Amino acid sequence: MIRDHYTKRGLMCTGYILQWLDTLVTVTLNPGKSPIAKATTDEVTKILEQAAIEKEKIETTVKSTVFNLDDDVQIRCTIKKYHSSLIALLDQAIANRTSLSDHELLRQLLDKTVATIDELLALIETRFISYLDLEERVPATYLLLVKKELNKKLSSLSKKHKNLPVYQPAFDIMKGDLDLLLNSSEDKQLHSFRQLFYLKELFRELEELQPTEDTSVYSALDHILIAMNFNSKAYIFNLTQRIAMHINRSEQLPERMEQLLFDLKSFKQCHRKPNIIFNIKDADLHEQINNWFSQELFYLEKKIHYLVHPLKAKVTDQAAKGEVKQKIRSVLSVDQMALILRAADETKIIATKSLSNLFKTIAPYLSTPYQENISYDSMRSKSYSAEIKDKAVAVEMLQQIIKRIKEY
Repeated sequence: MIRDHYTKRGLMCTGYILQWLDTLVTVTLNPGKSPIAKATTDEVTKILEQAAIEKEKIETTVKSTVFNLDDDVQIRCTIKKYHSSLIALLDQAIANRTSLSDHELLRQLLDKTVATIDELLALIETRFISYLDLEERVPATYLLLVKKELNKKLSSLSKKHKNLPVYQPAFDIMKGDLDLLLNSSEDKQLHSFRQLFYLKELFRELEELQPTEDTSVYSALDHILIAMNFNSKAYIFNLTQRIAMHINRSEQLPERMEQLLFDLKSFKQCHRKPNIIFNIKDADLHEQINNWFSQELFYLEKKIHYLVHPLKAKVTDQAAKGEVKQKIRSVLSVDQMALILRAADETKIIATKSLSNLFKTIAPYLSTPYQENISYDSMRSKSYSAEIKDKAVAVEMLQQIIKRIKEY
């Protein structure tokens, strides 16, 4: 009886390519719609054999369908239908397994069915991810299944790498962030397919990580996390601290500068995967690390400059008369200060007759580590011809101000 149920309806694979699998899950293995609990060993074996054949057929059909379609809209629609249908089947397959958990004979068949659907989903999510709506919310059952699977993998990775000094404390920091994400009952952070696919890709990379004795500033684990844009605050802080320790091993400032530049070059040469990020609410890892390097370079340049050219006290007629102007020293360059002042003027944060008047009034009271006296006319002209780098630094400084204000 069970044999007829899966052979007559199951071998019809034309049209709807998931027909056999759909029938298997929604009817044959559904205890509410078929007498599957009475299945014999021979019937279970035949279903398992047919399941392997049908899985290969589905994989081949999905690939050829996408290859034969010319319209991206059609491809996107087709892939989304396959993906959503498989998720629905996975939901039912898990329900079947729960209902028949006491049947020893059916356990392998039920587990194999869930695994087959999961493998078909993996095919779509790796080969055709660009055709899926990544911002769509993940169905609860599918989310729970993936989280359970990733938790097992995380536990296995922890046993493999937790005692390797070269990966510590970065591994523990990463594990803590992933534990929090995977075991959050509210799922406030993990809910979209984009985030779920990110985690799957991260774990695929981590499973390739091998024990090593390499003591480079960027470990094999760092290379994975940098490539995956793992922008955890704790990890970024740890990474910059380790780079700083690596640089500060050199006692002489010129040697530190050389080491800093070498570490920066090594960081920029690290592989980077496009359009992915761990925490969408925080800044890009590469942006944060590059900004850290920029600030360290600026600081070391200033120290070396003062070491070679110490500031000399200048006595002028005004100084003799006690009329020396007290200047505000800024770590920003003239170009960067000019940009911020221009923006303040144009947004009416500062009320003044004109931009030129603003620069003329403020410039005499400003200085930089490299420029004691600033020409207001030069500042005005530079506010209209700023380089991209100066814009980026100005924006970063303003973001730091915003962050600090929020903490008050």
